[in-house]
Amino acid sequence: MSIWGKVMTALKGATNEVGEAIADSNALRILDQEIREASDQLQQSKTQLAGIMAKQKLSGQKCTELKVKIAEYEGYAMSALRQGDETLATDVASKIAEYEASLTSEQEMEKSFAQSTVSLKKAIADAESNLRRLKQQVDTVKATESVQKAQAACAAKHSGVNSKMATATDSLERIKRRQAERAAQMEAASELSGDTAENDLQAKLKAAGITKGDTDAASVLERLKARQQ
Repeated sequence: MSIWGKVMTALKGATNEVGEAIADSNALRILDQEIREASDQLQQSKTQLAGIMAKQKLSGQKCTELKVKIAEYEGYAMSALRQGDETLATDVASKIAEYEASLTSEQEMEKSFAQSTVSLKKAIADAESNLRRLKQQVDTVKATESVQKAQAACAAKHSGVNSKMATATDSLERIKRRQAERAAQMEAASELSGDTAENDLQAKLKAAGITKGDTDAASVLERLKARQQ
């Protein structure tokens, strides 16, 4: 495959992906439109059924009228035969044959209309049942879609709250650590300050001759003499 062929294939693939993405994002809207179109077609079928039923009714009436005419002219033919007028009886019989031919044709049409009516009624009943079931399923799908969107929103919000709480907790722990370190530093400084003051006081006492140093010779000698005794 040439490079241009590959490019065209890639473009077709991208177009299909975009088309599928658009169809998915508008699935419910498309489904609603398809149901409306199905309902319109079903209504058209009902209109056609009404037309066929009207034709069947008219055809039935025509058959009834032809039967009446046939019966009427049969009476005429019988009267002509009783009068011995064979020619008139033949003419009447010819007319009866025309009426019977028309009746046969009309009966076939009526039968065809009747079959079409039965078939179309069944098809419409099945379509109405399927459409009703489809609408129920669409209602369920819409309800599920709404619930899932609400759950997703709650999950996203909950996730955001947890994230903020975790951040706040970390900040609080850092503040506590800083405060603990500051308190330890202040305590250490206080201890150092106390030691310095104590040393200064001891130095002043030694300078005044009130206390003796640790290396006082007299004290050491007295201690050694006490051991000998």
